[in-house]
Amino acid sequence: MKTDPDLLIRSSGQRKPEGLLNQVVASKAGWDDLNLEILRLPQGGSWKFRTEDEEAALVLLGGQCSVKTSKNCWQHIGRRANVFEGMPWAVYCSRGSELLVKAESESLECAFCHVPASRDYPERLITPEDSSIEIRGGGHATRQINSILPPGSACQKLVCVEVYTPGGNWSSYPPHKHDVHRTDPSGNILEADLEEIYFYRFRQPEGFAIQRIYNDSKSLDVTLTVQDLDVVLVPEGYHPVSAPWGYDCYYLNFLSGSAQSLAGQDDPDHAWVKDTWTWEDPRVPLVSHDMEKGAKHG
Repeated sequence: MKTDPDLLIRSSGQRKPEGLLNQVVASKAGWDDLNLEILRLPQGGSWKFRTEDEEAALVLLGGQCSVKTSKNCWQHIGRRANVFEGMPWAVYCSRGSELLVKAESESLECAFCHVPASRDYPERLITPEDSSIEIRGGGHATRQINSILPPGSACQKLVCVEVYTPGGNWSSYPPHKHDVHRTDPSGNILEADLEEIYFYRFRQPEGFAIQRIYNDSKSLDVTLTVQDLDVVLVPEGYHPVSAPWGYDCYYLNFLSGSAQSLAGQDDPDHAWVKDTWTWEDPRVPLVSHDMEKGAKHG
C-alpha cells in the first residue's frame, strides 16, 4: 500500500532564490516514464540538458528566456511573471537534442519533463496562441484547462495541460482514473494506462489544496495536503483535488504511458454529479488570451 511520502514530494524551493526547486526521477518514483525538474534561474543564468533517447517539454512558469537547441534558437520567449498572469509558452524537443535555456528576466521559473521515446517528432515552440482554453465541469467543480501538449499532439507519449481551480472549487472531479489500457472492438481507446504528475502553484504562496488518491479496492487510499511548489505522483487510481475558499489553485499536469491520450474512467460511485451541473462559475477563465494582447513576442 502506497503511503503519503511515496506520492508527495515536498519542495524546499520557497526560500531558494535559484536552482532546483523540485524533482521527480522515474526510477525513484517506482515507475517507467515521467522525469521532472522544476528550475529557478537568475537573470543571465543558464541550464542545459541533452535529451538522448527521450522526448521532452519545457514549460515556462514565469519569466522570459532564450532557448537554443541543436536545430533551433528562440529568443525572448515568455511573458507572464507567474502562472496567474497569462498563457503558457513551451518548447517540445525530440530525441538527441541539446537544450540550452538562458534566463533573460530577473527570475525565470520553468518545468522540464522528459520521458523515454522510440520515435522522433519535429521540435517546436508552443506559444500562447497555440494553447486552447477549455472550461470543464460546472457549479463548484468548474475549472479551466489550458492545452500545451493535448492528445493528438505531434509527439509520442507526452501529454501536458495546465489546470486552474478557483478557490472553493473541485477539479479532477468527479474522481477519474487512467490506469488500465482498454479499447473497444474497433480499437478506440476507452482508457489509457498513464503515470501522472501534478505540480502545484497558488496565487497566494501560503495556499494549499487537498488531493485524494485511491483505487477501487482501497489498497491505495491516501489524502494529501499539498502546498506551493509541491509535486504529487499519481501512479494509479482516482485523484480528485479540492481548493479551499480564498486560494486559487494551479497545477501543471504531465502524463505518459500506453497512449498519447487522456482517456479515463469516472468513479461509478460519483459519476452522477455531472448531471447536477446546471451553471458555470463566472470566475473562470482565471487567465485568458486577452492578457497576451499587445504583448511583444520573441
